[in-house]
Amino acid sequence: MSDALHLLKTRRSVKPVELAGPGPTAAELETILTIASRVPDHGKLTPWRFIVFEDEARLSAGEAIAAAFRADHPEAKEEHVAVERQRLARAPLVIAVVSRAAPHVKIPEWEQVLSAGAAAMNLVHAVHALGFAANWITEWYAYDRRVLDALGLAPHERIAGFVHIGRPAQPPEDRPRPPLSEIVTRFGA
Repeated sequence: MSDALHLLKTRRSVKPVELAGPGPTAAELETILTIASRVPDHGKLTPWRFIVFEDEARLSAGEAIAAAFRADHPEAKEEHVAVERQRLARAPLVIAVVSRAAPHVKIPEWEQVLSAGAAAMNLVHAVHALGFAANWITEWYAYDRRVLDALGLAPHERIAGFVHIGRPAQPPEDRPRPPLSEIVTRFGA
């Protein structure tokens, strides 16, 4: 089996709280982002972009998440607000994949959204290829306009996912995968 097939067969998601440091170096991060950007992009629109959260920036972003949570839950205990504040600090590095899909005369928005999803998946594969682990999640704050504004997203931009990156604290376990007989059909059969 080729190295590429082995890589694809062994990728697993690891919970953000199970990701330890150190995270990728600057050179590794550049490689990850370069690979993430090599995806199908009909019309060469680049309908996605990345926001890197590292070091103290993870906590600064967490303040925006905590503020939105506190506004919606004024009765929340401080320990619950603290959990929200740490959302982007659970792993050494977090990269947000931002979908910039917008109406276009020729390229359907759906194709642009799929391109952002492909960028997120390429990012996850690049992370795994470099020996790290990742978890691609959204959670509630990915859909909260106050948080998106605080993170610098334009009104038409959306979060395709937050990819949490680090080193797995222990070897990740596989989960059951659907049998091909349940998810594959052949047209005309």
